[in-house]
Amino acid sequence: MRNTPIDLHTHSAVSDGTETPTQLIRSAKRAGLGTVALTDHDSTAGWQEAISAAAVSGIDVIPGMELSTNYGPASVHVLAYLFDPLDRTIVTETARIRDGRLRRAERIVDKISQDYDLTWDDVLAESSDGTTLGRPHIADALVRKGHVANRSAAFESILHWQGGYYEKYYAPSPLEGVKMIVAAGGVPVLAHPAAHGKYRQLTGSVIKSLADEGLFGLEVNHRDNSPEGREFLLELCAKYGLEATGASDYHGMGKPNQLAENTTEPEVLEKIIARATGSKPFIVGASS
Repeated sequence: MRNTPIDLHTHSAVSDGTETPTQLIRSAKRAGLGTVALTDHDSTAGWQEAISAAAVSGIDVIPGMELSTNYGPASVHVLAYLFDPLDRTIVTETARIRDGRLRRAERIVDKISQDYDLTWDDVLAESSDGTTLGRPHIADALVRKGHVANRSAAFESILHWQGGYYEKYYAPSPLEGVKMIVAAGGVPVLAHPAAHGKYRQLTGSVIKSLADEGLFGLEVNHRDNSPEGREFLLELCAKYGLEATGASDYHGMGKPNQLAENTTEPEVLEKIIARATGSKPFIVGASS
């Protein structure tokens, strides 16, 4: 792998980003990245397009995904790298999660429409075929209708979990998610686990149980992790033999996050690649 910056958490329009996989790769190149992971929510549909674009742009790609899981009232995301995209359990579970997201979005829109001018067609207009449709698309529809200024404002008000319109959706537990990723030859990393105190339910003992089942690391360097949270995560990494990663969680215009604002050390990526058995990274110039 190259030593230029490595960003292991990005989203395209396949889930809730605003750029196609091709546009994302071009943006990553302009941002000075040498390696980028495509980690759309519960989908691998953008992998091939990203790899094709990377071959032209001269950038390395780590195929990945951000798997949705639920732990009590909290939504916990697990980044999955280099797993087998055809693994039967992965295919079945992600299809079930995507369907759950869709049905949940419909229920949320039904609730919101009682108080705001918003229809399901408005939300569908913000997505494309094959998209993992979810709350960000509702947020974009609310922006277009003039109810909020931007996507962030939507999540801070109408779509806030205490805003009165929130609905949960099906997802496996973090433990099930980690087991699933490992069984598919992938490498699991817990995404932004100290984001605004969101996952405080994930105590050290829970992290240990995940580590025992093959959790590789914690996404320590992420803009949503508080400084105190980062220190705590580093302590957990040292205690349970986990690696620390960093990434932007880039969504194009969907979030203020910028490519390469947080990155992962090359030696950590080397360990991810060495551990993975499900699929291979796309390395520019490497023989197939």
